[in-house]
Amino acid sequence: MSDPRWQADDELAGPAGAPPGPVDAAVAVLSPPQLARRARVLEAAIDLAAQGGYDDVQMREVAHRAGVAMGTIYRYFDSKDQLLAAALVDWSDRMAQFLEARPPVGATPSERLIDVIRRASRNIERNPQLTAALITGVTSAEAGVRQYQDEVARCLERMLSSGLDGVAPAEQEGILRILRHVWFAALLGWVNGWRGVRSVGEELEFAARYLLGGPPEGG
Repeated sequence: MSDPRWQADDELAGPAGAPPGPVDAAVAVLSPPQLARRARVLEAAIDLAAQGGYDDVQMREVAHRAGVAMGTIYRYFDSKDQLLAAALVDWSDRMAQFLEARPPVGATPSERLIDVIRRASRNIERNPQLTAALITGVTSAEAGVRQYQDEVARCLERMLSSGLDGVAPAEQEGILRILRHVWFAALLGWVNGWRGVRSVGEELEFAARYLLGGPPEGG
């Protein structure tokens, strides 16, 4: 995909033959034409979020841009928040595939993990309006969003684990669990206006250095 919104210094698409990303059970049984329509709906929502944020993602406009009927959208998503949450799952999976295809650099697990964090953070900082809309959707209290929250959490752990090669599996589990919570908390703080967008990467980097025994720069 050449769209710069979906890049992190390079293309996010995984290597040829990469396994499909996480999808809910309903998506797994869709036919190719249905999958194509669903993809157009997601892309239309992403376009609108990138242009005007969460409030600009209106289902009628999504349908118009995607070239589908309103009823078609509701076959796949019960609400706008579900739609945006699904878009975040798609982005997260692409990012994880990118990192797997182009492993992080660094001589130690701490350095490699920081490299992963900085790549992901740059992507957020380049696309603040889009990212904020996706996070608003996935953090909704709506029951139907839960499945996407679980998928996003797995994708985040998959991303971060690419920087933990050489760390014992039992230790990795604890590190990933803590970093996932720090990441979500930092994102929520930014989306709610408590701190700036750069704080997301800074908080995650601080936690990563602390957990891996390195000097937590920035105090």
